Amino acid sequence: MVGLGIDDTYTIERMRTLILHPEYEGEHYAWRMGDKVISTERDLIFCAADTGTYYLRFDLYSSKLQQSDLQPQGRSTGAADLQGLCPTLSHHFVVKVFDEEVAYSPYISKVLEYNPAPGQFINTMPEYEEGDNYQTMLRKAEDAIAGTNRSLISLGGWGGYVTFAFDHSVVNAPNLPDFTVEGNAFYASAGNRNGSSEPGIVMVSVDINQNGLPDDPFYELAGSEYTHSATIHQYSLTYHRTPAIHTPQPDIKNSLTDTTYILWHNNQGEQGYMYKNTFHTQDYFPLWLTDSTLTFLGTRLPNNAVDKNGKGNMWVLQPYDFGYADNHPNDSISRCSFDIEWAVTADGKPANLPCADFVRIYTGVQQQCGWIGEISTEVSHARDLNIEEY
Repeated sequence: MVGLGIDDTYTIERMRTLILHPEYEGEHYAWRMGDKVISTERDLIFCAADTGTYYLRFDLYSSKLQQSDLQPQGRSTGAADLQGLCPTLSHHFVVKVFDEEVAYSPYISKVLEYNPAPGQFINTMPEYEEGDNYQTMLRKAEDAIAGTNRSLISLGGWGGYVTFAFDHSVVNAPNLPDFTVEGNAFYASAGNRNGSSEPGIVMVSVDINQNGLPDDPFYELAGSEYTHSATIHQYSLTYHRTPAIHTPQPDIKNSLTDTTYILWHNNQGEQGYMYKNTFHTQDYFPLWLTDSTLTFLGTRLPNNAVDKNGKGNMWVLQPYDFGYADNHPNDSISRCSFDIEWAVTADGKPANLPCADFVRIYTGVQQQCGWIGEISTEVSHARDLNIEEY
């Protein structure tokens, strides 16, 4: 028989992700630190904010394996139980966590994906220049929001997204927010939140395959509207590039130069258009792309913009309570903060993530607001709250 696949000792830097995968399959698993069960998944995701020596134990429960079939590793005991069961195998091991050699930054280190939907600020935030391709636009997005920079990038209409990482894993601190995201939301006045909020859904992922790429599952942070009756999960939307030969249909009264500008259709059997307005005359479809369509999948939040006078010229974009980017002003730090504990699986169950290696943000509302244009999430900055700001 091969070994269990778990060593007796591991040594890692703090705020680094350690993935442990036992070779044997069982009906139940339990990873313990002291008397506390920290995971019941087959694989363990370990990440610690503090240095020190951590003593752990792995228990495997299997009706297919007998103790005599297994190659002993470490100290073995059958004293623990899970739901009244005795483990087939128990393995004790140690994780030694030490300080990083170079101090971590609390700010974004790398922008890994910039895939905006069409929108009135696309090709201007960041600015597209003739000859730019995906890689150059990705670099421009990174230059805008990485480190201490606070320039805005637009994600366009519903579904457009950006994915970024820090130079370390963001640890899920118990009962505390873990990171902030800034945008350009504002209140109408002190005490009046009816200003401009363009909520973006936030997702997180752990680098399970340890390849440094955001190709592992992402988990939505369940904000205040996650269970709202008007929220649509598994929503899909496709945008069509405007044909070269196209006759605009203007609405001068509402400052719109084309009400049939970019055709879209969704998986709800609906279709419509993204409008073009007089204030933004450039192409709204990402010019560095050659595809004729763009498709996005995710959660669609309820509309949050209201036409106060019914005439199309007094729009207010109301914020949701919590859990969304570009939703509250940046000085409302608590309302611009996010907790990895909010992460849920596709069926809405807690994901129980100890950390996050990647953060993804996408525009969560699909709504046209007359002369104001479409709702589009903007991002300017992010910070890990576990590390002191400078």
